[in-house]
Amino acid sequence: MCLPEARVARLGGFVWINMDPAAPGLEEYLGAEALAHLKAWKLEDRYIYLHVQKSYPANWKLTMEAFMEAYHVGDTHPQVAPANGDVNSQYDVYGDHVDRFISTLGVVSPKLRGTYSEADIIANFTLGDSSSLGGSKPELKPGERARQVMADMFRDMFETATNTDLSHVSDTELLDTYSYTFFPNLFLFPGISLPMIYRFRPDARDHRRTIYEVMFMRPKPRDGSEVETAEVEILADHQSFTEARGMDPGFGRILDQDTDNLHAQQEGLEASAKPGITLGDYQEVRVRHFEQTIDTYMALPPYQPDLRALQR
Repeated sequence: MCLPEARVARLGGFVWINMDPAAPGLEEYLGAEALAHLKAWKLEDRYIYLHVQKSYPANWKLTMEAFMEAYHVGDTHPQVAPANGDVNSQYDVYGDHVDRFISTLGVVSPKLRGTYSEADIIANFTLGDSSSLGGSKPELKPGERARQVMADMFRDMFETATNTDLSHVSDTELLDTYSYTFFPNLFLFPGISLPMIYRFRPDARDHRRTIYEVMFMRPKPRDGSEVETAEVEILADHQSFTEARGMDPGFGRILDQDTDNLHAQQEGLEASAKPGITLGDYQEVRVRHFEQTIDTYMALPPYQPDLRALQR
């Protein structure tokens, strides 16, 4: 009289669940290249110290796509554009189920080149988790480059605050925004300055609503001392991410900016006379990749459980 079993695997400190018993194994599903990336980041050596959940009046796919490209930064987050190389971000696709972008920080947006100095980059940089670790914006000495100064600051600050050794970590791993999407609903940001997890779930009672979770990671202490995983804090629709306990105010504002227009996007898609949307060839390659994978799965015949196996 056993209940039907789910497929379960552990990788990178996460528990991965698949309800389809006929699905491929996790390593085959991710593919060799993406699997190598995930193992290299060693996320099993991190822990979740902040976990915030909020619901939105938009379909889960639409909500995910708001985070799949970096070129929206100039219009959506103008306060960070002077320190974010948004439109020259790198996009990569690994098989059907994994893609990535790398967006450089500590450099001015190409759209604003010549407008801001190296000192301006420091002044406009959003510190994210660093403020909660006691960090402050450094002063730039003559001849110094903002990016190098910021990398040195992050390395010293995170080593001291989290009791970890980051001497082997490159400047790009320290500073830049690495964002991996694992189909269907997981984003991993494994870098050091912005180590996050996004998870998107459809609301079972309303296909126009999404349950969106943001989790922040820190390295586990190298001395093996105990760490406590954060409980989820659920925000109401009217609340700002800045109200979450432990949230950096500057980054909370960024999350608000990312999501404030989701309701309008949902209404616009439903009211549009155009049968689809036009995507940029490169900047929106992850959105296209995501939708193509959805189309592939939707074209498959529905899963039919083997009732004979259940009866046995």
